[in-house]
Amino acid sequence: MSTSDRTPEAGHYDTSHSIAVRRFYRTQGLIPPAVEDQDVQLQRCLNQLSRKEKDIDKYLYLSGLRNTNVHLFYRLVTKHIKDIAPLIYTPTVGDACLQWSHNYVQPEGLYLSYADKGHVASILHNWPQNVEITVVTDGSRILGLGDLGINGMGIPVGKLALYIACAGIRPEATLPLMLDLGTGNKDLLKDPLYMGSRREKVSPQEELEFMDEVMIALNEKWPGIVVQFEDFKNPFPALERYQPKYTCFNDDIQGTGAVVLAGIINAVKKSGVPVKGQRAVFMGAGSAGVGVAKQIVEYFMREGLTEDQARECFWLVDTKGLVTNDRGDKLAEHKIYFSRNDNAGKQYKTLAEVVDYVKPTILMGLSTIGGIFSPDLLTKMGQWNQRPLIFPLSNPSANSECTFEDAVKYTGGRALFASGSPFPPVVYEGKSLQPGQGNNMYVFPGIGLGTILSKATVVTQSMIYASAEALSAALSPPEIAQGWLYPEIARIRDVSVTVAMGVIRAAEEAGVDRETRIKDMNDEELEQWVRSRMYHPHDEIQRVEKEVYSFIEDLAVKGGIRGSHL
Repeated sequence: MSTSDRTPEAGHYDTSHSIAVRRFYRTQGLIPPAVEDQDVQLQRCLNQLSRKEKDIDKYLYLSGLRNTNVHLFYRLVTKHIKDIAPLIYTPTVGDACLQWSHNYVQPEGLYLSYADKGHVASILHNWPQNVEITVVTDGSRILGLGDLGINGMGIPVGKLALYIACAGIRPEATLPLMLDLGTGNKDLLKDPLYMGSRREKVSPQEELEFMDEVMIALNEKWPGIVVQFEDFKNPFPALERYQPKYTCFNDDIQGTGAVVLAGIINAVKKSGVPVKGQRAVFMGAGSAGVGVAKQIVEYFMREGLTEDQARECFWLVDTKGLVTNDRGDKLAEHKIYFSRNDNAGKQYKTLAEVVDYVKPTILMGLSTIGGIFSPDLLTKMGQWNQRPLIFPLSNPSANSECTFEDAVKYTGGRALFASGSPFPPVVYEGKSLQPGQGNNMYVFPGIGLGTILSKATVVTQSMIYASAEALSAALSPPEIAQGWLYPEIARIRDVSVTVAMGVIRAAEEAGVDRETRIKDMNDEELEQWVRSRMYHPHDEIQRVEKEVYSFIEDLAVKGGIRGSHL
C-alpha cells in the first residue's frame, strides 16, 4: 500500500507522536502541533477526570479515551491502576451496565444474537483483528444486578481492559463478546431505548445449541482462542460441556475461587488455626460460592485432610437457610456436594441461626445482600476467634455483606479481612489498617496470559490452583510484615507475571502446553521471556517510531519515497 492510500485510524491521533510519525500516519495538521511528553498527556487526563463529580461520568470519559487513543488510555490505567481500576470495572461498571443502552455512543465488542443462529461464523469474520482471548457473557446475571440482557456488555469490555492493563495482552488481540439470547427483564423489554432483542430468554436447550455453534465458530476462526465465560446465570453447563474440549474457563467460578483461595491460604497461616480446625460458613450457595468452597476443599486436602474431612468443614447458607439433605426442597445440582447430613433433622433457616450453631472460624459472603454480616455476628466472630476470617466478597460495594470499618470495629481490630469491592483503610487504636481486596483481577489476567503464552489446549484445574498458589506467594516482604493478605494493587503487572508463570508451569506438568521454546527455561529465564511478550503502553511510542523510520528507510532504498509527503 502506498503512503498516499493510508487512512488514519483512531489510535494514530496521539499528540506524543513525532512530526515524522504524523506525516507517516497522515495526521499532521489534524492534531495540535505540539509534540507532547507523555506525562503532560496524563496530567490533562487526570485534570479532566477530577472535574467530573460522578463515577459514571468518569467511566464514560475513560471509555471515550479508550476508543480514540487506546495507548494513552492504557498508559493512564497502568500508571494509576489503583484509582482507575474501580472506574473501569467494579464497582462503577455496574452502573455502566444499568445505563448501557441509554449511554450508547459507539460500537464496542461483538454482539451475537439468537436470530443469527446458523450464521455465527460469517458474523465473526466482520471482526477485523486476530484474537487471542475473548470474554463472553449472555448478560443473564451481571454482578449482583440480575438479568441485564445486552446491557451486560460492559462486563466483557471492562474485563478485557484489565487483561490488557494488568497482564499486557495486546488490545487488538481481545474480543468483548455479548450473546443476545433474550432477557427475562420485563423493564428492559418495555424500555424504548433498550438495544437488545425484544424477546424472552431462550430455553436452556436452545442456549446450549447456540453456544455449540459459537464455540465451534470461534475456534475455527481463531484456533486456540482462550474463552473466558462471565456472568451467566447458570454457568455450570457451559463449563462442564466445553472445558474438556476447548481452551476456556469461568472466572465467576474458577477465578473467584482462586483469588479467594490465595487470601485463605495466607489468612489461615496468620490465624494460627490448622485446616482441620477451620469451620467455614458461606452466605451464598450459588455458582460463585460453590466454586470458592471447592477450591478451598482442594487446599485443605493438600494440607492433609481427606476429601470428606475437607468437605465437612463447610456449611453453606442460601435464601432458605442451611443447605441440608432433608430440608424438603429439591436442591440445585451444584449445591448437593456441600449439603449437610449431620443436622439431626433440625433446620437452620437464617444466617444468624447457622452461625450460632457452627461457631465458625471463617465467615464468607457471596450473597449480594448488603450488610447481612451484622454487628452482632461480627462481634461473635471476634469472641470465638483470636483472628476471625471475614470475607464479604459481593460486588458492587452496596452489596458487600459488611464494610471493613465494621469488621474492624466489632472484632476488636483482629479480623483477617478481604472484600470483593474496595474499602478505605481504617485507623484503629492509633494504627492504620489496610483492607484486603479479593479482587479477581489478581488472577484472571495472569491465567489468561499464562494460557496464551503456553499455548495450552485446555485450562486444567491444576492451572487454576497454581494461579492461587502463585498469588499467595506474591507478597513482598514489607506486605508480609504489615499482615496483608494480597499484594499492593499498584504491583499488579508484576503479580500477573508471577501468576502467569505458575499457570505455565502447571500447563507443562499437565502436558497440555504446546509452546516448546520454554520447556527447558529456568524460572529467571521464563520470567524474562514472559515480560518480553507483554504489551507495554509506555513503550508504544518508541515502538511506532522505530517501525515508521524502518518503513521510511525501506522505501528510500526501494526508491518509493519520491514524490510522497515524507
